[in-house]
Amino acid sequence: MARRKPWIVGAVALGVVLGAVGLYLFQPWKLWTDETVNEALPSSQPAPDQTQPEPEKKEDEDDAPEQAPAGPVTLASGAFITHEHATSGTAKIVELADGSRVLRLEGLDTSNGPDLKVWVTDAEVLPGRDGWGVFDDGAYLDLGQLKGNKGSHNYALPSDADLETYTSVSIWCDRFNVSFGAAELARA
Repeated sequence: MARRKPWIVGAVALGVVLGAVGLYLFQPWKLWTDETVNEALPSSQPAPDQTQPEPEKKEDEDDAPEQAPAGPVTLASGAFITHEHATSGTAKIVELADGSRVLRLEGLDTSNGPDLKVWVTDAEVLPGRDGWGVFDDGAYLDLGQLKGNKGSHNYALPSDADLETYTSVSIWCDRFNVSFGAAELARA
């Protein structure tokens, strides 16, 4: 029986470990898989309470219909540009009738990837390689994991988020600290 050299066994073991780490970091199967999410714009109108009777109208009240709360209003929007991966679609900040605000991504189309986040930031959106890594240099709000790399989805904005400060959106790959794509938000 031939004796195997210990360095060959060590090299094979090291290759297996490096391969496993590479798969974990790069998640190459995501290059061939898409996650499509299509959400409707959320409604903030409360459901009618069935347990409470409607108040009686007084004779002196006019019969003018009650004014419904204002519907969703777009406060700012912008089109995505490509950074590390081809990205298109629109980002909108929408105020709902109850005063809450959401970031809405519409018609998003980007690559899938590991650890993708949705950030609103104070960074200027720069085209090309110059814009790849600027979004973590200043102030940003992490709105959570990207729900899908295709489709339309919503992300709740904190009530205290200052829209004068946060003027852009990035699809941010937290694993590699790079923007897949970004949109400059212009006030409506």
